[in-house]
Amino acid sequence: MNRGFKAKKLFAAVLFGMFMMVSGGVVSAAAADKAPADAAAKSVKTEGTDLKLTEEWDKVFPKSDKVNHRKVTFHNRYGITLAADLYEPKDIKGKLAAIAVSGPFGAVKEQSSGLYAQKMAERGYLTIAFDPSFTGESGGTPRDVASPDINTEDFSAAVDYLSTRNNVDPERIGIIGICGWGGMALNAAAMDTRIKATVTSTMYDMSRVMTNGYFDAMGPDERYAQRQKLNAQRTEDYRNGTYAKSGGVVDPLPADAPFFVKDYHDYYKTKRGYHARSVNSNGGWNTTTALSFMTMPILAHSDEIRSAVLMIHGEKAHSLYFSQDAFKKLKGDNKELMIIPGAVHTDLYDNVNIIPFDKMDDFFKANLK
Repeated sequence: MNRGFKAKKLFAAVLFGMFMMVSGGVVSAAAADKAPADAAAKSVKTEGTDLKLTEEWDKVFPKSDKVNHRKVTFHNRYGITLAADLYEPKDIKGKLAAIAVSGPFGAVKEQSSGLYAQKMAERGYLTIAFDPSFTGESGGTPRDVASPDINTEDFSAAVDYLSTRNNVDPERIGIIGICGWGGMALNAAAMDTRIKATVTSTMYDMSRVMTNGYFDAMGPDERYAQRQKLNAQRTEDYRNGTYAKSGGVVDPLPADAPFFVKDYHDYYKTKRGYHARSVNSNGGWNTTTALSFMTMPILAHSDEIRSAVLMIHGEKAHSLYFSQDAFKKLKGDNKELMIIPGAVHTDLYDNVNIIPFDKMDDFFKANLK
């Protein structure tokens, strides 16, 4: 990585895995949260919260004619109502195995997670792709903030919902986490014994990257300096009544941007993957999001996961070391690391010729039975 770029942008990138190499500006919460004016929406009353759910198909991937689709809502233990897209095979017979999908970190269900959910529904599963708390169409305030605790809980809340559906077998539920939500999925699997199988795709350990920087380049002094900066920002946020934003994926790209930043830009800032509600495509995460991640490691008990795990990563991805190191900690002969030759990080976001859907199908069939 170019040292000039690194010195100016690295911690902003660390701040949110998505890397959100910040453009330097601070965006008010009110300005960043504006919804597209032309979006058709309806209000759904759930748990005392009005969620505005779009009725139009506004995904970044084509709609399948092999599955049924509709919007659903459910709530987590913290009282936050989550919005999800439900996909199911058109010819449902009996109770189905089900899969909950979320990620990437800073994306919405209209992006990668929805693609994964739809593809798995085509293979016979009932699936949901959900927006995590505080993002997308889901509830929670303030907006655009992440939490290692609450976002792990979001996966278990999805399992709550699926377990209580009449057309789902509660003993056959799995989850898929993409990018930063891969780490959350592993954390959820360590906590929630109802999860029978977990897939992580192009996984990030968000606690690790926010604590140590990329490739563990940050030490205690750098962390202390960042804590000072972020806590000073907390004071400013409270005084101003708004939350400073990290800026989203940088646009336009600096000439010295490293490849992985270009990789994110190619997805989040172009027609390929841009979405109006995506954190990364727009104003970015709240700047202070990193604080809790810096003291709460999400994978502390991943070695206690007894259910099956399949970890998928690209050979050329800058993030490969997250999956490799997390896999080393897992125990049992029902764990597998699959490395896709030549693939970079965002290839596993939306490249249907590279994402191993058939392998995932085989994995879930073997472990959700």
